[in-house]
Amino acid sequence: MVEQLPTQWASLCLVVFGLGMRHGLDADHLAAIDGLTRFNAQSQPRLARLCGALFALGHGALVIIVALAVGSLAHQWSVPRILEDAGACISIAYLLFLGVINVVTVIYTAPGQTVRIGGLRGRWLGGLAGADRAWLVALTGALFAISFDTLTQAALFALLGAQFGGLLFTLGLSILFMTGMLAVDGMNGLWLSRLVSGRGRDAARASRVMGLTIAGISFIVAFLGIGRLSMPALVAWLEGSELSLGLAIILLVAAAYLVSSRRIRTTPVQGR
Repeated sequence: MVEQLPTQWASLCLVVFGLGMRHGLDADHLAAIDGLTRFNAQSQPRLARLCGALFALGHGALVIIVALAVGSLAHQWSVPRILEDAGACISIAYLLFLGVINVVTVIYTAPGQTVRIGGLRGRWLGGLAGADRAWLVALTGALFAISFDTLTQAALFALLGAQFGGLLFTLGLSILFMTGMLAVDGMNGLWLSRLVSGRGRDAARASRVMGLTIAGISFIVAFLGIGRLSMPALVAWLEGSELSLGLAIILLVAAAYLVSSRRIRTTPVQGR
């Protein structure tokens, strides 16, 4: 992983920011923000609009803490190859399962009902979907950061920071990662609060667009991961294109948001 990243600081910063945006598209992130936003939509609409941003801030704060802790304790450290391969296999299986969950959810959601994006950690921490305070929403984001992929990324930032000069660089990379995640999750929270306030068939169709988009992204990233493990030619072809792939995924989601938002704007709200 480290060998595939740019060696120039400016290019590395762009890639890390893109990684943060792509991490913000994790189906568990979207599912958690979905639940938090829906819970607060009626009683605290202002908090509902901020749920995505607060979740990302809590999540990113733990990433920063772990990265700084690892960076201060380990000056020379690298991820063993067997651990990287195991992590890749776990991530692939996880993404395929999430893709299936969201396709099934779209299929079995009754007509006229909004689709709730499916995730795994949201099932384990389901009670936190009732967080009705800003600090509780941020705490939920921090708890969701306790996972193999997130903690591995934090350790990666610590290693990269050590290569460039120390903890200050580690802190900078971690903040960039959190900023990318904040941009995506914050936008998602705003969109969801608008979706929940919408009524009618168009709002329901908008949620189906996003559900299928998230499923499609899960499948695409999983198949790319399988290709990296089994097809050396694909690895060579993709070398140096991580940022482009991340941007393509982000543009795909942005297009889905735009399509969904247009549907919501055409939906009459009861009482008006």
